[in-house]
Amino acid sequence: MVLIVLLVGFVVIILSRVLKNDFAKYNDDMDAEEDQEDNGWKIIHTDVFRFPKQKSLFCAVLGVGSQFLTVATGCLLLALLGTFNVHKHGQLNTAAIILYAFTSGVAGYVAASMYKMMDGERWVWNINLTSCLFAVPLFIVWSVMNSVAWAYGSTQALPWTTILFLVSFWIVIGYPLTVIGGIFGKNSASTFDSPCRTKNIARELPRLPWFRSAPIQLFIGGFLPFSAISVELYYIFSTLWGREHYTLWGILGIVYIMVLMVTACITVALVYFQLNAEDYRWWWRSIFTAGSASLFVLGYSMFFFYNRSSMSGALQTVQFFGYTILTCYIFFLSLGTVGFFSALKFVRYIYANIKMD
Repeated sequence: MVLIVLLVGFVVIILSRVLKNDFAKYNDDMDAEEDQEDNGWKIIHTDVFRFPKQKSLFCAVLGVGSQFLTVATGCLLLALLGTFNVHKHGQLNTAAIILYAFTSGVAGYVAASMYKMMDGERWVWNINLTSCLFAVPLFIVWSVMNSVAWAYGSTQALPWTTILFLVSFWIVIGYPLTVIGGIFGKNSASTFDSPCRTKNIARELPRLPWFRSAPIQLFIGGFLPFSAISVELYYIFSTLWGREHYTLWGILGIVYIMVLMVTACITVALVYFQLNAEDYRWWWRSIFTAGSASLFVLGYSMFFFYNRSSMSGALQTVQFFGYTILTCYIFFLSLGTVGFFSALKFVRYIYANIKMD
């Protein structure tokens, strides 16, 4: 954890010094400006705020990611207040389900407000997409796991009455709150705050070297946040799939904050390098860069299953990887949201502090 703190501090200090030099260079007199327009992030100021493709899906990801950040924060606060009994794992699951349903308005509000700011017009489709972005994959994966449990006669299979209750709970509370939040977000949204004007014709993208390609950025952007939680993951997996009881909620809260900080800092740094290479497609890249930590979590889960656990058989395999895939999907949505909003604030800051023609 100390190394992570030092890494974040190092990135912040280096990036601030680099930006200071960039501001001084780009804000020089007009006589020297002609020599500076051949490279750097200033030259793409007319394209950097060009809205991404698939705006509705993009905004839905941000909405659901914001919802899960709210759910995670709420569960951690309840745990720190001593609400959960360590011998009853079901209490945490119940709290997460209730918080997920009642925070659906957060997803609708964020998605609809961002979609309106991006000049989106199909806002009804956007709200429906937001409400289904996690609910539909959850239902599909859970249906497979529950069907396998039924086939094996396991007590982990939920009865029809519980299934109907959960579906009704989402229909009566979750979906309406998403719609209400979307209506509020649509009506309260302002125009998109852009320091630069966007041209109608997009600028041609330059060829980038391999070390600035998307796979390299995804690896770096995912590995560093994963390193902040790699140690804690063992205790979490042992609690969920073993007989141990997790009581280190204070440490988990610190790790949670560290992951968010590392994700924000690394995403900002990688977006800066991308813009400096005159590549303005940072919108989706910031989400995938930050969310790629979920791939490392999935890789660790496979290592845990085959080398640290005694689970075997079709039932346990389906249960383990089913829940793990859903957890990694939540990681992707949550960290991707953190990465984008951090990058957006950074991009607005740097372009608001330079002189434009």
